[in-house]
Amino acid sequence: MKKLYKSRTDKKLCGVCGGIAEYFEIDSTIIRLLWVLLAFFVGSGILAYIIAALIMPEAPEN
Repeated sequence: MKKLYKSRTDKKLCGVCGGIAEYFEIDSTIIRLLWVLLAFFVGSGILAYIIAALIMPEAPEN
């Protein structure tokens, strides 16, 4: 079963976007761009990132 974790390797701030990209197996740049658009146009992107950073667990060490 696949689980959503913050990325340990693909991170700029907390690894949230990198973890989401790993989960959906897409480029993390796409997730980051979508998150920035969400923050600018909807206004809830920053709050959503903070909540995700607090709730998402770190990826287990290999």
